[in-house]
Amino acid sequence: MKILFASQAVDGHFNPMTGVAMRLQERGHDVRWYTGQVFAGKLQRLGIEHFPFRRAIEHRADNLNELYPERARLKGPLAIGFDGEKIFASNISNFFEDIRDLNTDFPFDVAVVDSTMFIQRLLSHLLGKPLVTFVVVPNMESDPMVPPLFFGFNPPRNAAEKLVQASAGLLSDKVIFRPANQSYRRQHGTYGQVVPSHGRLTDEPYRCSDAVIQTGPESLDFPRRHINPKVHYVGALLPYRAADQSAAGTGVDDELPRNYPATFVVTQGTVDNADHNKLIIPALEALKDMDALVIVATGGRGTEALQARYKQANVVVRDYVDFATVFDFTDVFITNGGFGGVQLSLSKGVPLVVSGINEGKSDVNARVEYAGVGINLRSDAPRPADIAGAVEKVLADPGWKERARKMREQLDSADPAEAAAAVVEGIAKPSAG
Repeated sequence: MKILFASQAVDGHFNPMTGVAMRLQERGHDVRWYTGQVFAGKLQRLGIEHFPFRRAIEHRADNLNELYPERARLKGPLAIGFDGEKIFASNISNFFEDIRDLNTDFPFDVAVVDSTMFIQRLLSHLLGKPLVTFVVVPNMESDPMVPPLFFGFNPPRNAAEKLVQASAGLLSDKVIFRPANQSYRRQHGTYGQVVPSHGRLTDEPYRCSDAVIQTGPESLDFPRRHINPKVHYVGALLPYRAADQSAAGTGVDDELPRNYPATFVVTQGTVDNADHNKLIIPALEALKDMDALVIVATGGRGTEALQARYKQANVVVRDYVDFATVFDFTDVFITNGGFGGVQLSLSKGVPLVVSGINEGKSDVNARVEYAGVGINLRSDAPRPADIAGAVEKVLADPGWKERARKMREQLDSADPAEAAAAVVEGIAKPSAG
């Protein structure tokens, strides 16, 4: 069977899909991938043929503010609305035209598509392809019991909270996401596609797919009134890792000091990591004098400057960290809330302290808080005292570790890549050729 994977050129979108792609390839399917040039080397090492973006703009974690200088000045709803229009909606026609062209040389039987590409309606309606949407963020489908996206709300507990969230949802639909919605409808209109007036833009991938692979355990989502039978929660879909792959090249190995009573891991992700004053530096100020090993992953930005500033023997600062290895002996993970990192932490039973707002991280962190597996600081730039207090609270109360351990048991109960591969095989209709 010929399977086309398609994803944004962003690590947090591409990496979680690799495990499924490799499982399908191992099962004898012809797997190829449409994404940005930045992943050409990774795909070559995986043995997967790469179809690079042609018309589409390559939005990467490290070039967004370069492509759109005005973006760096935006915060809150303005930043969310800008990203919705420029980074996500603007590329829809480009993605579709690229894929329609490559379909001539590679007439794929099924497409596995990153939900944030928003090309599901065009692929399914115009190309008639069986389609699986791959969701690397929390479930985006609207539901009466689920708060509106990007505000970091927990489910409402009373009438006042319901009113606030209803108003926020209206603001999101009518103001914040209006430019993205208009762009989406305009581009579909050029292909004669009429988008239903009800629902939200983020509902479209769920409407127009044969199946949805939802990363993360269902227990990390909010309760829902309506259960979509297309949605398959498959657990923590982590980046593909060869059986013989080790921590080589990460700068973190077996020589790390293990004579500390606790270990903390800190990261600010791979997108919003240019300004270390948001989380990394406050975390270091909070933790540097504790009797604990502090491991910091910078994502490749400003590592040397941090190493020069923090020379304490208990502080290890590296570009990248092999989280799968260090989480085996980590007590608390301090992060801005990338969904992949959160899932990996919980897959190892490590409780969290989360602090992040942009790129949808507020919604991830709200789910961490709701599930009781971490403390949500609800800030884009927390104070050192708040970080220290949250870490000490997690260490002092074994309930945090116990709840994280229970979620680990849930994640250990299934093979996520196998479950996701079965979803793809279940909806595919191989061509006669």
